[in-house]
Amino acid sequence: MAKWYVSAKKADFAAIGAKFGIDQVTARIIRNRGVIGDDAVNEFLNGKISDIADPALLKDGQRLVDILVQKIADKAKIRIIGDYDIDGVMSTYILVKALKRAGACVDYMIPDRVKDGYGLNVHLIDKAYEDGIDTVVTCDNGIAAIEEIAHAKELGMTVLVTDHHAVPFEDIKGIKIYKESKADAVVNPHQIECGYPYKELCGAAVAWKIVILLYRKIGIDEKEAMDFIENVAFATVGDVMPLTGENRILVKAGLKSIHHTTNIGMKALLECCNIEAENVDAYHFGFVLGPCVNATGRLDTAKRALELFLCDRQEDAMRIASELVALNDDRKEMTAKGVETAVEIYERDNYEKDRVLVIYLPDVHESIAGIIAGRIREKYNKPTFILTKSEDGVKGSGRSIEEYSMYEEMCKCSELFTKFGGHPMAAGLSLPQENVEPFRQKINEYTSLTDDDLVPKIHIDVPMPVDYVSMRLVSEFSVLAPFGKDNPKPVFADKNLRVSRMWVVGKNNNVLRLSLISSYGTPINAIYFGDIESFFDYIRQRFGSDALEAAQRGRFNNIVLSVVYSPKINVFRENESLQFEIQYYK
Repeated sequence: MAKWYVSAKKADFAAIGAKFGIDQVTARIIRNRGVIGDDAVNEFLNGKISDIADPALLKDGQRLVDILVQKIADKAKIRIIGDYDIDGVMSTYILVKALKRAGACVDYMIPDRVKDGYGLNVHLIDKAYEDGIDTVVTCDNGIAAIEEIAHAKELGMTVLVTDHHAVPFEDIKGIKIYKESKADAVVNPHQIECGYPYKELCGAAVAWKIVILLYRKIGIDEKEAMDFIENVAFATVGDVMPLTGENRILVKAGLKSIHHTTNIGMKALLECCNIEAENVDAYHFGFVLGPCVNATGRLDTAKRALELFLCDRQEDAMRIASELVALNDDRKEMTAKGVETAVEIYERDNYEKDRVLVIYLPDVHESIAGIIAGRIREKYNKPTFILTKSEDGVKGSGRSIEEYSMYEEMCKCSELFTKFGGHPMAAGLSLPQENVEPFRQKINEYTSLTDDDLVPKIHIDVPMPVDYVSMRLVSEFSVLAPFGKDNPKPVFADKNLRVSRMWVVGKNNNVLRLSLISSYGTPINAIYFGDIESFFDYIRQRFGSDALEAAQRGRFNNIVLSVVYSPKINVFRENESLQFEIQYYK
């Protein structure tokens, strides 16, 4: 059973509320997000693009641009090598469009997920050399391509790296020895020597900052770089970056831009997903539009997604966009089957004792391993690696929990991998098939995760009676958006809620509606999107089958719940009403 925690961070909420014209509850939520001090609160509520740091602070940023400018002047052939996910596609789009605007002779290559794998490889370097490429520019990859970059340098090529992934290191007797490549310039805010104050940028944001420096250098109005802000926002949310600090400013600006987008490909994708441009928010980026872009890199080629955004004909854009949506539907079906198989293996093969899950699914398409890993992690609250068979061994993806730095833990058994990389919360890896079981054993042997670490933790912003919630307060919560990683939608808790009625609705009978009465006698409408059968089982065990049947018939019963909830305004036939979405119960 999950543990519920109330965030108990202190501040003068009345003073904050009065100064910024917000409710004390809103002030408390902002404090819960780690925002401290008037300047930080003002940036959180009113941050503007002009508030972000100068990209010249990026280590090697100016050096990289100086090299680019010389290459453009020399009419040298430049190739952008991106990645096959949304961040890689958006990064590539930004650099290709900007370099063409600057007069460069530029083309691009996005690796094939299955044939090439992640990032630079020798094959891509050799192909660039054969094509007469003088300069390779990476985006959303390259920081870990030590050997590949050395190979490119041996061939006489110039290599410029823009990336945002963790800098690789060796752990020697507890000391981190960071690895460096022979690239001519490396721009990555995670470099130890990098003075850029905000470190959590996505690859597209790093690429965008290079564009600003490039435009500044060659005399193009820097405001033109704002043409790419919707792409930066899309990638930031789609790559699940923290929506804090600068990222929050970038995403807010990007959402404003996309409401009036002129990109033919983006318009087509919105139409195929039945979304009005003016209604797009971070949710659509992360859970509707983003998965369509990622699906191309998983099941086809991410070049298709890039072609969509580079499109200048509406007919072509609509055709490609519809293909992306269809691919994503296929991906959903394949994912569901993979999750089902992983759960069967977990329950059959004594995985309960493992604190870190390493599950081998040889028949699963390697492109959806990360999604399956995420679902299994959510189900069991354990760091999870899903491995699958590939042409040259085994490939896989990992998804972690907050208490476990996945990349660092993998470094402890790096000798088992042919290739690996990632973040604290996610990773990718390749290894020989014979190392699968040793990997499972060692990663569990080295872990310091405790039983408490593996208990799901529910963080409640404010214990607040439902009676306090008003339409005005819920409307005010919009100042907290955009919501996402590290800035979740606010959640509250109340207890002693009596159930007067509950009933199942929805096309697939997957939504539970409840009529509840607060301890003060206030009737409220609630909705639950979770596992309804598990909810009913809990009610039977706690209150009895008769109570469940009575509640389903709208009759008097003894069911009383404590709930974690998120309030929202429901609009039905132009009528607005408060609705309480139940997230957890006991």
